[in-house]
Amino acid sequence: MAAVFADKGHTVTGVDLSPGFVHAINQGRAPVNEPGLNDLIRKNSERLRATTDYGEAIAGSDVTFIIVPTPSEADGAFSLRHVLAAAESVGAALRSQSKYHLVVLSSTVMPGSTEGALMPALERASGKRCGEDFGLCYNPEFIALGSVIHDMLNPDLVLIGESDARSGEIVEDLHRGVCESRPMIARMNFVNAELTKLSVNTFVTTKISYANMLAQVCETLPGADVEVVTRALGCDGRIGGKYLKGALGYGGPCFPRDNIAFSTLARRHGAPATLAEATDALNRQQVPRLAQLILDCLPPGGIAGIAGLAYKPDTDVIEESQGLLLAKYLLARDVKVAVFDPKAMDNARSVLVGKVSFEPSIDQCARTSDVLVITTAWNEFRTLSPETLRSVNRRKTVIDCWRMLPRADFETTAEYVTLGLGVARPEESAYDGAGAQRGNLHVLARGD
Repeated sequence: MAAVFADKGHTVTGVDLSPGFVHAINQGRAPVNEPGLNDLIRKNSERLRATTDYGEAIAGSDVTFIIVPTPSEADGAFSLRHVLAAAESVGAALRSQSKYHLVVLSSTVMPGSTEGALMPALERASGKRCGEDFGLCYNPEFIALGSVIHDMLNPDLVLIGESDARSGEIVEDLHRGVCESRPMIARMNFVNAELTKLSVNTFVTTKISYANMLAQVCETLPGADVEVVTRALGCDGRIGGKYLKGALGYGGPCFPRDNIAFSTLARRHGAPATLAEATDALNRQQVPRLAQLILDCLPPGGIAGIAGLAYKPDTDVIEESQGLLLAKYLLARDVKVAVFDPKAMDNARSVLVGKVSFEPSIDQCARTSDVLVITTAWNEFRTLSPETLRSVNRRKTVIDCWRMLPRADFETTAEYVTLGLGVARPEESAYDGAGAQRGNLHVLARGD
């Protein structure tokens, strides 16, 4: 966010408790791994600097964004401890300021937090009144790691919860000057904005799990293909095609915990959380389901290869990654595992223990493995050659969860398996009654 605002002409001061982060930004380097961020920071070094001093940063600015972690509590609700600690420091810095200052919270929080906890904390620490001496907004981002810069510049929605109209207008004007798209800008009270943010992610997880459930149904019906079905479903304007792909479960630092937090919120207030709970339960079934498919294909003493440990392409984040969870699941059952990921290998080494080999490339991972599973849709994996899978002992198995590889090339050298396909009976025609070609012939599922 700091780099994007600076790139659009604003003077930005970042505040962080980590001297290492501050030093990196002041040296023109990105302190975290995100595509394009290093270049954006270096390009805007004259307008972007960092400090550990709240007072210095706030004295020279008009708007302060609070973007701190909100870790999950034992019951799944989001903790405000970092938000309130930041509020104490921001409020203390505001105490000596005479001009109007806007504070904006971007962290994901439980509905009721901005008005019920953050506002009183800022007023106590500053000795000032919200809406009179300073403004307060809730303005969460809708971004995904690996595409953060693009997502910030091209949002579908800018969501603003506001203490007063003046505050909301400032945030709206900021975004209108930054966004390269023409997003819907929705301004509302705090609780509606907090609930909207949580609901967006929860709805997306439900959509993902529905597609995965549909994939499992398709696997039981000869001739069914989840990709054909979801492509048609997505054409309906009431549904849309985004996140509607029968493949693996969702992971990462937001989706799993947001879904659980929504369930916690509902239960706390006596409302049913049935759909959110079912979504979470179905998502937790995906790793055991895929593991069983691997075990069905794996020879005694064989090696399972897992290509993809980051939770999505273009990031090194492994939190709740399906590939990482799959590796842990197999290792816990004494299965030998070989792994590769273009960016996440160092992070994975700290958490994977047991009979695991960290391979230097996708090709080597394929050579080492008896069953190779593609769990993250990295573009680099498309370079895998069918010849790499040739084995003098037995045909290897490739489980292509994201359908990245050309079937015709790989099924001649390996047992090529995709998810969400029903096995066609040999006597069935390659065409259905309407003359449309079936998309599921030459399909292997489970160990068949």
